[in-house]
Amino acid sequence: MSNSLIAKSAMDRRIAEIITPVIEDMGFELVRVRLMAGKATTLQVMADRREGGIEVDDCAEISNAIGAVLDVEDPILDAYTLEVSSPGIDRPLTRLRDFEDFEGYEARLETAELIDGRRRFRGVLAGIEGDEVLINVAAGGAGDETVTIGLKFDWLSDAKLVLTDDLIREMLRQRKSAGVLNQDQFDEIRTEGSGKEDN
Repeated sequence: MSNSLIAKSAMDRRIAEIITPVIEDMGFELVRVRLMAGKATTLQVMADRREGGIEVDDCAEISNAIGAVLDVEDPILDAYTLEVSSPGIDRPLTRLRDFEDFEGYEARLETAELIDGRRRFRGVLAGIEGDEVLINVAAGGAGDETVTIGLKFDWLSDAKLVLTDDLIREMLRQRKSAGVLNQDQFDEIRTEGSGKEDN
């Protein structure tokens, strides 16, 4: 169900399988899930609304709903903190259609394996073709020559938009037209709920 950009580890994928139906039933989409284990365990969930914009209240509702289902399913053994956030303006790109939706914007892509001697690609997204993500990258010669390369979606290990003035303008335009523009538009919206309590 999940690709590696949405959920990297086996545990991330298991959690994604549990929470995706809950998030989708609420009218949102799962962008990414990461279980971060360190001194404390944090479950980071990124969600969005396809037509644009997710608010603090939405994050709180999602947090409550997925917290309840995770308590029942109980996939995480340790006590953890649940963080639900918006993807932010320089959002991760985790679905093939994201690369189509954000065609014309600058992005950084990383592949799991070396492709023509490199793993990192930065350029302007040029849409998709079949299962390939197209990106215009500098040709490496003199001048501003660019070349369009195709990277198979399955090759990608990381992908995110680059914060540019054009991107900020477009996000603000979308949020304004959706009627959700507020003073927090530049902040990555986070709400923290607690997961399991220590016994």
